Amino acid sequence: MAVVLEKNRLSSELLRLKGELTGTRSAMIVGASAEIEKSINMALHVADSDTTVLLKGETGTGKELIADLIQKNSSRSEGPYIKINCGAIPETLIESELFGYEKGAFTDAKTQKIGKFEIADGGTIFLDEVGELSLNAQVKLLRVLQNGELFRVGGTQPVKVNVRVIAATNIDLEEAVEKNSFRKDLYYRLNVFPISLPPLRERRGDIPLLAHHFLEIYKKKAKKPIIGISEEGMRLLKLYDWPGNIRELENAIERAVITCSGIVITVEDLPENIGRLGDKLEKLNETARTDYRTDTDKGHVIVEVGSTMDEIEKRVIKETLNYTNGDKKHAAKILGISRKTLYRKFEKYGPL
Repeated sequence: MAVVLEKNRLSSELLRLKGELTGTRSAMIVGASAEIEKSINMALHVADSDTTVLLKGETGTGKELIADLIQKNSSRSEGPYIKINCGAIPETLIESELFGYEKGAFTDAKTQKIGKFEIADGGTIFLDEVGELSLNAQVKLLRVLQNGELFRVGGTQPVKVNVRVIAATNIDLEEAVEKNSFRKDLYYRLNVFPISLPPLRERRGDIPLLAHHFLEIYKKKAKKPIIGISEEGMRLLKLYDWPGNIRELENAIERAVITCSGIVITVEDLPENIGRLGDKLEKLNETARTDYRTDTDKGHVIVEVGSTMDEIEKRVIKETLNYTNGDKKHAAKILGISRKTLYRKFEKYGPL
């Protein structure tokens, strides 16, 4: 019954969101958290302008969906919309792909080729993984942003283009500037209106909505009568840190639908790394419940419900060190790990 009630609640919430998203939003953006709402609102504010937008966020956080939202709600929505993954094109080809080339520019240039910027004239171009551009390509992109013109490879005459640029990156461009792998002037040109996309671990309240959304998609494709996700399965989905973000969650639900043999997705249907989270959590809770006794006192570790695995592990290590008065050898023995492993935890978590 709990699964059915939760499914009905999530279905109602999805219908509400889709109703709100009709017209001025994209129904593909699922979420009701304050974090994602902030990103959506910023996208809608900047949409109907020609301002350059830089989308920042980890891989799989939905940067392309936000770019689609901006394009759909812009005055250029009826114009060309070209998407380029800068990281997927070899460095030797990226300039030709973006800016085109003239006949005879190189051995295989038998005819003139129009680049993606010229094709996007009057519309929008989305440059995903813009931080992967070579320095030569960065110079040419800077010229487009500054002057609205480009030179084809091998060309001597500038070509005027009117293109709105939306760029996205999953790396820290300021750090790349410091390392001289990204031009400072280009960074400032791109960073006119930055929008940060939160990782999924910072919007855990959206995980049930997203999981149900993907469940509806993949159960229809698989033609399976699945009605929901078990309570324990959803608990683990909400506790997992999702380094691959929404894309990883989607893949996990797709796999679970394939392996599910009943009408409810259980922990056993989820990927092993998520399923093992339950075992790790139970083991850590057992550690937290254990009394470490001396002749006169004992220590306890209290773990709050909903804490992430990293938070729990860090807390257990910290309290164990407090109990041993900083004796790392004794702490490692209590924790059942080697001192070498304990030192690796210090590197991971920093000062405890």
